Amino acid sequence: MLKRKVEQDLLMWKEKENKNCLLVGGARQVGKTYIIDNFARENYENYVLINFDENEGYKSIFEDSLEVDVLISNISFSVPNVKLVPRKTLIFLDEIQNCPRAITALKFFSIDKRFDVIASGSLLGINYKEVPSYPVGYVEHLEMSSLDFEEFCWANGVSDESIKDLKKYFDTKKQVPTAIHEKMLDLFKRYIVVGGMPQAVLEYVSSHNYQNVLKIQRDILNGYGSDIQKYAEGIEKNKARACFFSIPQQLAKANKKFQYSLVEKGGSARKYAGSLMWLFDAGIVNFCYNLSTPEFPLEGNVKNDVFKVYMRDTGLFVAMLEDGAAKDILNGNLGIYKGAIYENIIADIFTKSGKKLYYFEYNSQLEIDFFIRYLDKVTAVEVKSAENTRAKSLRSVMQNWGVKQGIKLSTKNIGERDGVINYPLYMAMFL
Repeated sequence: MLKRKVEQDLLMWKEKENKNCLLVGGARQVGKTYIIDNFARENYENYVLINFDENEGYKSIFEDSLEVDVLISNISFSVPNVKLVPRKTLIFLDEIQNCPRAITALKFFSIDKRFDVIASGSLLGINYKEVPSYPVGYVEHLEMSSLDFEEFCWANGVSDESIKDLKKYFDTKKQVPTAIHEKMLDLFKRYIVVGGMPQAVLEYVSSHNYQNVLKIQRDILNGYGSDIQKYAEGIEKNKARACFFSIPQQLAKANKKFQYSLVEKGGSARKYAGSLMWLFDAGIVNFCYNLSTPEFPLEGNVKNDVFKVYMRDTGLFVAMLEDGAAKDILNGNLGIYKGAIYENIIADIFTKSGKKLYYFEYNSQLEIDFFIRYLDKVTAVEVKSAENTRAKSLRSVMQNWGVKQGIKLSTKNIGERDGVINYPLYMAMFL
């Protein structure tokens, strides 16, 4: 079993005295069902799984009254061999998007509090007109993603102690010993290729066969296409698919700003903006917004109509490229995608740590890949795929725009020059 940080979040939720139902969201195949199922079996005396995707008949449990006593009675009759003991039972409503009335029932379970309830699934499939009343204020939300880089390290045998030791080099800005540095860079490249989808990681750890990993990744991508066909409505189906498949072309450009004209000649925000947001809500892409000026509050300086689009899992992005792309990345032959791949992985790491994504571009002459709040300062972050690449834009924005803190992420070991700190790419997880 893969060690996941979300397990601690689930335990913290369980220990709350006055908790509401928990709704776990996230893209398909990030391991929601597996993690919750395992958590339930290890932490509750009694556990009932109701999967609306596997058994549509379970919808009948919620067809009549949503009073908790009635629901418990219906569950007892509908699910074989269950024990529903108050204070000692977890009810897991999986793929809840397929049963709108079960979504409303979360409110009543939260008020009643005799049973712990976790719901999971994608809310994309919901026809909100069919939900009698959305349980606003009665549900706690937890977003689950694919494995982050630290979790990938754990899966590959790197211990917690080793990560803590690495963090000490980060904190003290002392160079990492060469052997450890090279090992971590190699592991980072493998994370770029494999990504964090649990099935792909498990296959890589067990076989180290990249062709098997690629097949799993492309099956997941096909599943995204199926989700679009299943959940997107009307003409949104084709528009969402067009936006999705344009991502490699969008990121291959020197200027990676999302351009609707690459989706379709003459394409516009009016036609495609809703489809892009659909992909974001599906947990497939991240937005990185341009700043009008690089200062706090970052969110207040966003240009909402100027942004980049990154894949949420870089392994899936690599799988969208032609055969052989993974081998090129491992060998350092990245071609036109060199900048895109490294930007995408850092964007993925930042979002998995809870950060929103911002960048800064001025007159097509100066561009900073990311701006983050770090140590309570506006911090410019440049991402470089090689050791000796100069960060001219980084120094310019510090000299001319009042930015006090600059970080360059590259394959180079830790160092500092002209007020810019260089960290190895793998240390992005500590930012």
